[in-house]
Amino acid sequence: MKISNDLRWMNSGPLAGLGEIELEALQPGSSIMPGKVNPVIPEAVAMASAQVIGNDTTITIAGQSGNFQLNVMLPVIAFNILQSISLMSNSAKRLADKAITTFSVRQDNLNVALAKNPILVTALNPVIGYLKAAEIAKKAYKQQRPIIDVAEEETDLPRAELEALLDPNKLTKGGIAN
Repeated sequence: MKISNDLRWMNSGPLAGLGEIELEALQPGSSIMPGKVNPVIPEAVAMASAQVIGNDTTITIAGQSGNFQLNVMLPVIAFNILQSISLMSNSAKRLADKAITTFSVRQDNLNVALAKNPILVTALNPVIGYLKAAEIAKKAYKQQRPIIDVAEEETDLPRAELEALLDPNKLTKGGIAN
């Protein structure tokens, strides 16, 4: 359910949602909004997950309803366990095959948000100091502008050096920077 809901959020949009990914269109559209594509596989997997959660509650109650070595609820326990195994194994396969392996990353949307993310100025701390970096972050956030553009205006660092310092791929590799 968690993965399904994350996929639904990441796919939300195209304009007002997160729009980080685009799930494959498996149906002609939404029943109430022409042109919208529903994330049908993640929605179906979320429903199957809800059923399994309900089955778990039934299994728990049935399991504690026995007396000594006898439990008249063993059939409902078996039924719900087998149903849950079937639901989750089929759902996981469909989610993998029809949603996870087929979605495309909306790199354009990700890049716009990343360029404005104040976390980037952390990379400038050793070069320009914490206070100046904080000033740049606040100004960029307030003006809804990319960090690099504000840093270029507010420092003497050339654009090429800023691009190297603020490169998200380099910043996410980990390790000690040289």
